[in-house]
Amino acid sequence: MIDSLLVANRGEIACRIFRTARRLGVRTIAVYSDADAGARHVREADEAVRIGPPAPRESYLDSARILEAARASGASAIHPGYGFLSENARFAQACVQAGRLFVGPPAAAIAAMGSKIVAKARMRAAGVPVLPGYEGTEQDLDHLLGQARRLGVPLIIKPAAGGGGKGMRIVRQEGQLAEALAAGRRLAESGFGDGALLLERFLAAPRHIEVQIFADSHGNFVHLGDRDCSTQRRHQKLIEEAPAPALPDDLRERLRAAALVVARAIGYVSAGTVEFLFDGRDFYFMEMNTRLQVEHTVTEAITGLDLVEWQIRVVGGERLPLQQEQIRLHGHAIEARVCAEDPDRDFLPSAGRLRLMEWPIEEAVRVDAGFSSGDAVPESYDSLLGKVIAWSPSREKAAARLAGALRRTYAAGVRTNERWLARVLESAAFLQVRHSIAFLQEHAPEFADPVEVPPVAVALAALVVHNNVQSAAVPQALPGPSTGRQPGRNPWSQLDGFAPNLEAAIALTLSSRGREIPVRIAFSRGIPSAVTVNGPGGTPGAPLPIEQLSLSTGTVAAAVSGRRLQARYLASGSQAHLWLATEHYEFGVQDPRTLQFTATVSCGGLTTPLPGVVVALSVKAGQKVQAGEVLMVLEAMKMEHTITAPQAGTVQVVHFALGERVPEGSELLEIAPDIKKS
Repeated sequence: MIDSLLVANRGEIACRIFRTARRLGVRTIAVYSDADAGARHVREADEAVRIGPPAPRESYLDSARILEAARASGASAIHPGYGFLSENARFAQACVQAGRLFVGPPAAAIAAMGSKIVAKARMRAAGVPVLPGYEGTEQDLDHLLGQARRLGVPLIIKPAAGGGGKGMRIVRQEGQLAEALAAGRRLAESGFGDGALLLERFLAAPRHIEVQIFADSHGNFVHLGDRDCSTQRRHQKLIEEAPAPALPDDLRERLRAAALVVARAIGYVSAGTVEFLFDGRDFYFMEMNTRLQVEHTVTEAITGLDLVEWQIRVVGGERLPLQQEQIRLHGHAIEARVCAEDPDRDFLPSAGRLRLMEWPIEEAVRVDAGFSSGDAVPESYDSLLGKVIAWSPSREKAAARLAGALRRTYAAGVRTNERWLARVLESAAFLQVRHSIAFLQEHAPEFADPVEVPPVAVALAALVVHNNVQSAAVPQALPGPSTGRQPGRNPWSQLDGFAPNLEAAIALTLSSRGREIPVRIAFSRGIPSAVTVNGPGGTPGAPLPIEQLSLSTGTVAAAVSGRRLQARYLASGSQAHLWLATEHYEFGVQDPRTLQFTATVSCGGLTTPLPGVVVALSVKAGQKVQAGEVLMVLEAMKMEHTITAPQAGTVQVVHFALGERVPEGSELLEIAPDIKKS
């Protein structure tokens, strides 16, 4: 057994590995970039070593810095987690050469599957079904363009060294091939340090099925069941479950057997996952992930095993703890990935400070989290905050349990997707196993946030905001001789709507989802008695009577129109968050007592809603552009975001050059629109 373990990763996977290591009595060592200096994984480790600036290439992807951290800390073993260097054969070999155990497969096995090009060729030779495509070594873009035209569209372009769905591009029109290949090359080089690309026939709506395998250095191989990972956006999984539902028994056995063929063909050791596409009749090998998967948790839930413990024992030379016939699968488990992203804005990544991050604590629910309240979500890495996993004897109950746990997850400060995930889990299509990798795109309108905010939610938010403003008000003593009263005890310092000979009321304006909502709070004897909320057209609605109002830290309760309601809240300054029933509502506060007017962005400017780096620049000052023309491409949180011209015009100013870092909210370009002659 190893005595000290450095995790060459960050976030929830580092925290999860530390948890097992601590249980086994292994000393834990974290590494961190400057962006992660105060991160949760740093706080939870026994020791932490700085490895460089935020850019992954200068920190988490720099094998020399990580090996130096292992040497300085005296780590006897290195666990790569997933992503970053986890499937880098050179790094695995360098660990061994440096006298450190690499908690994963041998370098040769990683190399065999590290390139999808090599992997597909080997699987075809081993008799495992593969999709038609191009996996040749000639990687010139012109040659790839010719091969892509030969295969025809629809086509999928993949980084040969990639994983986790990152960098994949689907092309449905032949005219888009050249641009998609160039973008795929950029992402492959920046994300994986290898620009090689793989071309493959695109199946429009298959299921994504995978098999968890494990092997030791003594020639023992087992599978630990299968998983369905079809619920994806941009080829990145969001909901995973085990076992894969609604598969015929004979097909399930063939899948599991094929996965073991793959593992044996490359002399595999440690945890690995063999991924397949299933079109309803046949399955095809897609790739093998030569590492621990994000979704290993659902396999642990139905087997009762700890796969990280198995990895640590196997790298120490031990045999697998169980043989195939001893492995039992019980019940059903589903995992949801809680991410810093906005489902209502096409899953745009979000970065910033988490004002609140509260995870559920419930029976049969597991949380693997990488962030807590107060933590910063950096712009430099992917958007995963943590995972919530639910187990139950049946799939339906597991889905219901997970949806409930997600609705008892509270996050503010960055945009998050937990309530959107709950809607997916409760949808008829998901429960009836009608999902595929196209599922989220096809059913997107069903999962969107409600368009209108209900008046009761606005009323509760207004009461919270008023209470927050009143609590923050600085009491002022009356001028003149002291009366012995405490400051703030006189009526002039109270914000309760009191006005001599006038109706007691306070007006304020909230904003939500692009709409301003005027609100009027009426008082009786200094206590809120009714709230009037204006409708979408600006017409005041019927007053909502308020009784039994109770406000404590983080919770508001009241009888609104005779209906007793309770909600969580977080309010400060110009923002208020309210969690009522199944939804999370965010309000801007425009209080006439504190409102300051600011100028909006100048007409013709294009701003970025998130920080990133300019990876492509197609225009310059003075150039004429057409509506929809690509102007600039930003890379943020491991994804590319294309900035296009909103209308025809002339570029006046380009504020950022190729390779420059762009802060959130920055104006990127200025375009003077064409003036149409009458």
